[in-house]
Amino acid sequence: MSDKFFFKGRQDARQKHIKYGYEGKLYNKPSSKKLPLQLIVTSETRKAEVTKLATEAQMYVDITVDLSEGAVESIAELTTLLNKAETVKVDKLPGRNDPCVCGSGQKYKKCCG
Repeated sequence: MSDKFFFKGRQDARQKHIKYGYEGKLYNKPSSKKLPLQLIVTSETRKAEVTKLATEAQMYVDITVDLSEGAVESIAELTTLLNKAETVKVDKLPGRNDPCVCGSGQKYKKCCG
């Protein structure tokens, strides 16, 4: 990297992480192939519905059917990931010397800014 005699920094980029197989949080995301969602449903028809929802969203799930009385369905993780809000994009404000967006004809800094 550097041919200077005074350089005391790291010569190779983080070989320790490569050597020990370090993987960041990106690979441990829920509903991935490595870490599928664990869901519980109460019937076979509901299992088919949930499987269809998961495949449309390209998620990996492990579904267990619980046929006992008083069984409670547990698909909260799936609904949370499916109803995730998208990123809000804000339009850029006009520059100080641009015409005002309200249509007054004045500069933005004199009118609404």
